[in-house]
Amino acid sequence: MQLIHCPWCGLREEVEFHYGGQADVPYPEDPAELTDQEWAEYVFYRDNPKGPFAERWCHSTGCRRWFNAVRDTRTYQFLATYQVGHPVPEAALEVGRS
Repeated sequence: MQLIHCPWCGLREEVEFHYGGQADVPYPEDPAELTDQEWAEYVFYRDNPKGPFAERWCHSTGCRRWFNAVRDTRTYQFLATYQVGHPVPEAALEVGRS
């Protein structure tokens, strides 16, 4: 069982969390002006890198808060977790590159 660090609750088992997609995807400024193609790109198209990737997670059976995490997509290892709105910890990205 993998442990994930919730920024509010600390280490908890992976089964307590739900994945929420790529982190820091901005909502369109003027959604009424988007074409169908632009909406499709906003809703369905996300990055899929090999290595460190910033994601959204929810501690669904704990505090029920959303947070961001940097996870290495090659190993599934969580490199860092941080509160939404805070910058990605640069150290986590560096660890994943080595």
